[in-house]
Amino acid sequence: MPEGDTVYQTAARLRRALQGRLLTETDFRVPQYATVDLSGRHVDEVVSRGKHLLIRVGDQTIHSHLKMEGSWEVYPPGGRWRHPGFQARVVLQTAETQAVGFQLGILEVVPRSQEDTVVGHLGPDLLGPDWDAGEALRRLAEHPDAPIAVALLDQRNLAGIGNVYANELCFVRGMLPTRPVREADLPATVDLARRMLVANRDRTVRVTTGDTRRGRNTWVYGRDGKPCLRCGTLIRRAELGRTELEQRVTYFCPVCQT
Repeated sequence: MPEGDTVYQTAARLRRALQGRLLTETDFRVPQYATVDLSGRHVDEVVSRGKHLLIRVGDQTIHSHLKMEGSWEVYPPGGRWRHPGFQARVVLQTAETQAVGFQLGILEVVPRSQEDTVVGHLGPDLLGPDWDAGEALRRLAEHPDAPIAVALLDQRNLAGIGNVYANELCFVRGMLPTRPVREADLPATVDLARRMLVANRDRTVRVTTGDTRRGRNTWVYGRDGKPCLRCGTLIRRAELGRTELEQRVTYFCPVCQT
């Protein structure tokens, strides 16, 4: 599931493939940007911002979000794609490589000077060079009655946490996902969130338990009906969100979390 660490790795991969190189061909396969042509321009930067990806090309920025199904993949010129062509939303070609964005949840091209219109709402990026824990704490504390899992998932508070990390953070901190923000130890939670994402930003398998074995790499996420790795109680599953439309699956141990 794409979360901040996944997008960080995607940006690093695209940076190696594209940054500093001349685009020889671009193909935007969404109606609104079908006529955009960035060929003949150099890729200046590729950066992640929470779950968002920014590819800066001259005075333009290609903004994408993977959502649930999206991916960016790199191939040699003329290489065979691992996905069908109709799933491609954009193709960026250089003399040395080809980067293809498949099933991207968001793809748009905006003036570089207007990047704030697409990512300006985000809170501090947990994996960003400008990470600001104090600002993240301030934003979280503004919603004292919100369930802690909902607050952690709100990208306006801090950027990069998805459902896996929200559930795992609640378990490690011994909190039910429904605990109000005002009753949580926010400094410890934010510090742990940062450490978890940093620990996983270069891993191929996301691990929150210290055990890389399949089925044991997470404490509660995806483990409903299975024994808690700490106490043996069966992990439970529920749904939680700001509204019915925003409900997400939560996993918890009814003994280890209160």
